[in-house]
Amino acid sequence: MRKVGLWRESPVNPLAGRITALLDLCSYLPRHLWYEEDAAAHDQRFWDRILEVLQAGSLLIFDLGYTNFTVFTQLTSAHVAFLTRAKKNLAYQVEAVLQRTAAVHESLVWIGQGDTRQLVRLIEVLHRGLWYRYLTNELDPAHLPVAFAVALYGQRWRIEDAFNIVKRLLGLAYFWTGSLNGVAMQIWATWLLYAVLVDLTDAVADELKQPFAAVSPEMVYRSLYFFTQAYHRGEATEVAKYLAENASWLGLLKRKRKSAQRRQLDLTNSASP
Repeated sequence: MRKVGLWRESPVNPLAGRITALLDLCSYLPRHLWYEEDAAAHDQRFWDRILEVLQAGSLLIFDLGYTNFTVFTQLTSAHVAFLTRAKKNLAYQVEAVLQRTAAVHESLVWIGQGDTRQLVRLIEVLHRGLWYRYLTNELDPAHLPVAFAVALYGQRWRIEDAFNIVKRLLGLAYFWTGSLNGVAMQIWATWLLYAVLVDLTDAVADELKQPFAAVSPEMVYRSLYFFTQAYHRGEATEVAKYLAENASWLGLLKRKRKSAQRRQLDLTNSASP
C-alpha cells in the first residue's frame, strides 16, 4: 500500500489501529467488537465499553493486560464474576486459607486500597514445576472449583485463536486502504466471514460426531476450493456433508499430540458440562 497509496511517503508500514473483542467461550463467536484508531491504545481504554455490555451472572475471563482493581470492584457490584491471572508482584492480605496441599494453595485475600479494596479468591497451582496464580471474585469454591478455574482460564486462548484466524488466515493482518471507513469495512467484513467459518466448522463437526475443537477451521476454509470444484462438476451440493465425507484426505481433523495434555473442557456439549 505504501507504493501506491496515501502512505507512500511513510518510512514504515503504518499500524491501522487496535481491536478488542468479547468472545463467547462456548460458541467461539464474537459478541462485541470495538475498533480504536489509535494503534498505541492500551487494553485498559476498552473497559468502559466492555462494562456497558456485560450481563449479570456472566463469567468474564481476561489476561493480565486488563488488570484494574477499580474495574474489579465494578464487576463485583454488577454481579459479574471474573477470572484472571495474578501478577507476580501482587500485594495482598490473607483473610482465610481454604486449602493448602503440595500442588494447590487456595485462599481468600484482600487486594487494593480504599475504594478498590476487595475480597477475592487467590488460586495457586503447581504444574510441571511452575506455580500459576489466578484471581477470581467468585469466593465459593463449590461454584467455581479450582480444577474448573484452571481449565476455564486455559480456554481463554480461544480469543487468541480467533484473532489468529482473522488476521492470518482471512487476511486482516494487512489493510488495503488508508481511509477510516475502508478500514472499518474490511474489519467487519472479515469478522462476518469468521462467523460463517465458525458455523461451517461446527456443522462439519456435527456431521463427524466430533467436538468442535477436534476440527480445524483453517483446513475447512482451505477445503472450500475442493467443494466448489465438486459442486461445478455436479458431484456435491451440501458443503458440510461433502467436507465431512472427505475429512480424511482433506485433513480436517486435528492431529492428536503424542505428549500428554491436560484434559480440555468440551464447553459446547451439554451432556458433558
